[in-house]
Amino acid sequence: MVHRIIEWSLRNRFIVLVMAAAMFAWGVFAVKKNPIDAIPDLSENQVIVFTEWMGRGPQLIEDQVTYPLVTNLQGLPKIKYVRGTSMFGMSFIYIIFNDNVDIYWARERVLERLSTVSRTLPTGVTPQLGPDGTGVGHILWYTLDAPGMDLGEQRALQDWYVKFALQNVAGVSEIASFGGFQKQYQVTVDPNKLLYYKLSVAEVMNAIRTNNNESGGRKFELSDIGYIIKTSGYLKSVTEIENIPVKTQNSIPVKISDVAAVQMTGETRLGVFDQDGQGERVGGIVVMRYGENAAEVIDKVKIKMQEVAKGFPDGVKFDIVYDRGALIKESVDSIKHTLIEEMAVVSVVVIIFLFHWRSALSIIIQIPVTLAASFILLNAFGISSNIMSLTGIALAIGVIVDNGIIMSENAYKHLAERYAQWQGEQKTK
Repeated sequence: MVHRIIEWSLRNRFIVLVMAAAMFAWGVFAVKKNPIDAIPDLSENQVIVFTEWMGRGPQLIEDQVTYPLVTNLQGLPKIKYVRGTSMFGMSFIYIIFNDNVDIYWARERVLERLSTVSRTLPTGVTPQLGPDGTGVGHILWYTLDAPGMDLGEQRALQDWYVKFALQNVAGVSEIASFGGFQKQYQVTVDPNKLLYYKLSVAEVMNAIRTNNNESGGRKFELSDIGYIIKTSGYLKSVTEIENIPVKTQNSIPVKISDVAAVQMTGETRLGVFDQDGQGERVGGIVVMRYGENAAEVIDKVKIKMQEVAKGFPDGVKFDIVYDRGALIKESVDSIKHTLIEEMAVVSVVVIIFLFHWRSALSIIIQIPVTLAASFILLNAFGISSNIMSLTGIALAIGVIVDNGIIMSENAYKHLAERYAQWQGEQKTK
């Protein structure tokens, strides 16, 4: 069989060259379409369900949130297992699906089940799905270099301007903010005053909640002009919260300021983000969507950053602290240099030992054609170009070169023997 293939190839050299050129062109197209990343994605095919119930202990979270969710999500189709983790104020459920399951099909099945499970959870507790990214989806970290701007203003700039702009980039699943202070109104209740006025914490909370609302009215016409009546009750300052009446005692309203202290402050933090020992910073993490090309997404995010930076206050700029694009570029450059070096070494070795340029050319042509064909298979099996796959290709180049040298030397040897035999026959004649 092998002899027939070799014989057919020798008799149809033009067809073989055309097939090799077509495969090389297809391989070049596959190289451009193949997703490029530095780190191979070995994470499991999972969907994360995150539930927040602030102020509750881990045991209560486990009993009333994590346990009901885990038991109800275990019946989903095509899953391996369900894991649950409870901590202070938060619950995480990890639903691990089979590797051949489409991630968005899995998210739809989880959402369907959550729509029925939510009724068994405590009032006000709403589970939500995590981002459609993987464990290696953190492709870019950045901070805001904003001298003279306090941490609360920086966090507001990040959450209400930068985050919304970068989330529109194709391939980005989420922009996770970190650092700084998230501004909020904080009401510190005095228990002694509550006891004196015979009030409860629930009454204080209900008074604030009902007053922080906007109620609709109706439309009426007067002198051929239409008017819309509505009541705007959104709280906009500390003074407005302090003046909210909680209860009336002896015709005298008891206000929030009578039983509590109201102030503008930051949300309680469990840690800080310090950069290079120069102080706290505010920034974000770009999370890539599942199955996207990391190199392309990073380039698009950087272009968007340049547009976003035009709207910054004077002196504020981006500071990229982690960029996987540099590691991706080094990986690609490494395989390029390896290919060029091996082609040069092979040419020198073949020419020195065989002193035959056509043999060297036949071996050199094999390398790019085989390399391009390997990317066709990578795309067919859904494997991205990363450190592991590119290293495997680099190692395989050596095997290709060895095989080419052996076959060329063997063919050269047999041709030389046949040529010597032919010369001997000619002399005898």
